[in-house]
Amino acid sequence: MKGFIDDDFLLHNDTARELFHNVAKLQPIIDYHCHLNPAQICENAKFGTITKLWLGGDHYKWRLMRAAGVDERFITGNAGERDKFQKWAETLAFAIGNPLYHWSHLELKRYFGFDETLDGKSASRAWELCNEKLASNEFTPRNVIMSSNVEALCTTDDPADSLEYHQKLKDAKDFKTTVLPAWRPDKALNIEKPGFTDYIGALSKAAGVDIKDMESLKEALFSRMDYFHQNGCRLSDHALEYVMYVPASEKEADGILKSRLAGEAVNQSQALGYRTYMLQTLGRRYNKLDWAMQLHYGCKRDNSPSFYRSLGPDAGFDCMDNRQISGQLADFLASFGDELPRTIVYSLNPNDDDIVQSVVNCFQTGAGFTKVHQGSAWWFNDHIDGMEKQMRSLANNGYLAGFLGMLTDSRSFISYPRHEYFRRILCNLIGKWVEDGMFPRDRETLGLMVKNICCENARAYFRFPGVRR
Repeated sequence: MKGFIDDDFLLHNDTARELFHNVAKLQPIIDYHCHLNPAQICENAKFGTITKLWLGGDHYKWRLMRAAGVDERFITGNAGERDKFQKWAETLAFAIGNPLYHWSHLELKRYFGFDETLDGKSASRAWELCNEKLASNEFTPRNVIMSSNVEALCTTDDPADSLEYHQKLKDAKDFKTTVLPAWRPDKALNIEKPGFTDYIGALSKAAGVDIKDMESLKEALFSRMDYFHQNGCRLSDHALEYVMYVPASEKEADGILKSRLAGEAVNQSQALGYRTYMLQTLGRRYNKLDWAMQLHYGCKRDNSPSFYRSLGPDAGFDCMDNRQISGQLADFLASFGDELPRTIVYSLNPNDDDIVQSVVNCFQTGAGFTKVHQGSAWWFNDHIDGMEKQMRSLANNGYLAGFLGMLTDSRSFISYPRHEYFRRILCNLIGKWVEDGMFPRDRETLGLMVKNICCENARAYFRFPGVRR
């Protein structure tokens, strides 16, 4: 019987072990989509307790604790930090098959040197060891990032953000990781949301433009995009329920915007038309600036009204959505013509893997690197089965060797073992194909393929300033 998370964890054949230990684990991390707070990186303050670091905002863990029947006061409520950690340890002890079991133990091993399994009995020892290390001067956000071999990371930033912390980090001589902003303009596109008009006021102030119509909105957004570009931004990100292609002219979008700014409500058709026009407008600008566009969709958010009122968004009450979208996605991408930006498509619904790959294959070019990509297994899918399914789909219908690899999509500074987890799964999948006689045991080709998927493809695709190519 294999030991738990030993050196060959998830590596079930000789080829997999060779590829991981000799190639994959040596590669730096290009974390091109995460939700780390740039202010926390810049200020480099200590984390406090393991509860604050692990449970203070991690809705993955919150969902699991709720599923295990833990009272909400131990999750987001007023229970003490030690008590919350105890409840998490007791929950994790029985989380067989859940990726959080693997991620949590990898983090305990890699960052804290805790080699036991975490449960109700070992919780006190883990609490003391972790908090002792967290209190040391070495355990800071920047040191954690550098010790994780992170070459570059992209945060998620609103167009109205000042980017002051990115600017300070660029000048930090003792910090070698490149930290870049990523453009997330959801608030400017979600015209039907209650806070839309207030947000337009904040955007007006940031851009120095009085936004009163579509022309002035585009002026403000383009001005902020230029500012982001000057500060190293090279990609955008959009969180959408689905890519719903509802064409609208500029005149129609302008009328919808003016009505909304005047305090009138908009219906679903108007909101979709406005959003489609804005996505097209921004996408053409991305192409001009040579940015990549990320489309994250397939999520139905905030499904518990009572918890949304008390906790707000991103509290663990989102779910997969399920719609047939291939025609809508294809029509949206086709609408750009020659102005289609480099694009990465992620669906939260694993049933969309083959669909997405079939669509993106329609928009490839032969200009050195494919323009449109299927993104990695995302959110509810970044576990063994989900990652394997996504990579099998990509291999079956596309070009796995060109895959852009893993990202953390995380708010936690110690989530980088997810890259190790992904790399082990990748090497095992490729190794199985080799061992089964489905691909030759060509060490040079296999090693180059794994290296490219781990980091080189992302380097070549995003062209981040300050990151070698």
